[in-house]
Amino acid sequence: MPSKKTQLSPAMQQLMAGIKIIKDHPLFGLLPLNYQCVSREILGKEGAARVDSCHRIYLNKQLLLSPSQWAYAIAHCQLHHAFGHFDAQSMPGFRDAKGTWKPVFQKALWNTACDLYIAKFLTDIKFGTPLWKQSACLFPANLSSEQSIYQYLEHLDTEQEVPFCGTASPGSMDMEGLSRPLVYPKGRGNPHVRQFAYALSRSVTHTVRQTGGASLIEEHPKSKSALAAEWFISHYPLLGALAAAFTIIEDAELCRKQDIQIAAIDMELGEIYINPSVLLSTDERHFVLAHEYLHAGLQHQNRCQGRDPYLWNIACDYVINAWLIQMQIGRMPQQDLLYDESLKDLSAETIYDLLITDLKKYSRLQNLRGYGKGEFLNRPRKAIQKEGVTLDEFCKNALIQGLEFTRQSGRGLIPAGLIEEIRALSMPPIPWDVRLARWFDTYFPPLEKERTYARPSRRQGSTPDIPRPRYIRQNMRDDSRTFGVIIDTSGSMSAKEIGKALGSIASYAAAREVLCARVIFCDAAPYDAGYLTPEDIAGRVLVKGRGGTRLQPAVDLLTHASDFPKDGPILLITDGLIEPNLHIGRPHAYLLPQGCTLPFREKEVFYFI
Repeated sequence: MPSKKTQLSPAMQQLMAGIKIIKDHPLFGLLPLNYQCVSREILGKEGAARVDSCHRIYLNKQLLLSPSQWAYAIAHCQLHHAFGHFDAQSMPGFRDAKGTWKPVFQKALWNTACDLYIAKFLTDIKFGTPLWKQSACLFPANLSSEQSIYQYLEHLDTEQEVPFCGTASPGSMDMEGLSRPLVYPKGRGNPHVRQFAYALSRSVTHTVRQTGGASLIEEHPKSKSALAAEWFISHYPLLGALAAAFTIIEDAELCRKQDIQIAAIDMELGEIYINPSVLLSTDERHFVLAHEYLHAGLQHQNRCQGRDPYLWNIACDYVINAWLIQMQIGRMPQQDLLYDESLKDLSAETIYDLLITDLKKYSRLQNLRGYGKGEFLNRPRKAIQKEGVTLDEFCKNALIQGLEFTRQSGRGLIPAGLIEEIRALSMPPIPWDVRLARWFDTYFPPLEKERTYARPSRRQGSTPDIPRPRYIRQNMRDDSRTFGVIIDTSGSMSAKEIGKALGSIASYAAAREVLCARVIFCDAAPYDAGYLTPEDIAGRVLVKGRGGTRLQPAVDLLTHASDFPKDGPILLITDGLIEPNLHIGRPHAYLLPQGCTLPFREKEVFYFI
């Protein structure tokens, strides 16, 4: 019987309703919301929420509050970053002899001052329901800034009561990480503060237009990102044709639903999405668009080839960002994006191999879309036509033509690695069956023919006494030209996939005069089919089993067989859903369906389509 859908507790139902209020709000819905539901042991029995310096909000999933109270608590935590309460420049302190601001403050007092300031703001805009009966309006000091509140608290009599307006348990802090104030590059500032300024302006515009009966429509037909795309068309020929192929979409609501922090690309629809709530300069927009154009032109989505999509995206980002910095196209946004000087001369494939050695570390890296998700939107792929060719083919040709035009005109610097990758696009990839044929050539080179003057079995009628040369095959043991085939017949492998792989193996074996191959079917237990000729492999093999998948027993059976040569290579046909610690110990290769992957690294892997 199908399992029933998990029923949320009443507390979680109220919490999710509060999150929905936040997401639907014209102001707070545009602010980043990175939350995690935790138990009451972490936040305390009465603690509702806490925020850390890494923008994570922790919510007490066992605390029963109304949706309006939850919305209030979440907005309170969002505003700690929106108002820059974790920033060193905003905290009390002094400037040293070099003019650098040095924060000096009491953490608990600063947290209280920030809570009072936010409570006054939420009261003024009449948002949500406060968690506590005490009102910030009862506080006698000037609530115009966090600094003035903090100064008042420093000189306050310890016996005087201060309203508690935080979202943690009474007496606890709802700001975590104040001991490591955030420092931003000079002239840049906190991006969350800029994002809040944009969201506040947009929400005010939305409110005014709704009051007047008008809808929220952009007054300018061309956004800043669309103008940046036009710059590529008119000023940068390498990426100009690619820029003409994509539509720029700036929709804050869509970006929120798709979890797009800065940008993403949809190769199916030919669209690039830019989050308008992230305030980017013109140079940063040029960098972001060039980044996405290169993803499309270099066919990074198609080149994933069974790798982990997110880590592959990260590896490609390291390569692209290094090229763009070298070419001085715009300026990389200061959102902890991916750039490493030591990786700038490596290929995406090489960097990917480095990333998978430490998945725990590299799975937390951030790309333009954010944490944990790739920039390529995972939608069903179709062949989009662009002037008679698919969009993928159009992007590839546009990049190749842009390179030739740029080199002929002598405009701009192009890194050698980028030139090599673009040139490689003009060469069609080697099909999997050709690579398989080369693998066969390695172990089964063509047999050299030997001349003999021995009298043929049928004499030539005109001159029966004259011996003539002819070619004969070399004398060798039959088992010297053989190989093993282990076939994964588990339920996850379709008969069509197995048949396609077997047909290719049989054709190459026959072409290289391989007399027979040792075939073993493997599911829950191995089944030895013995030695089969290429014709038997191709057409008369009956697939056994269809159980679980463990290949090690089949490997052991084949490698320990007394009639199988010690140096005989092995081909394994599988979908990759096998044990992660398979040991073979002799030459071998894997044949996998396109899109599948192995649970470990292997040198010889062929992906058939």
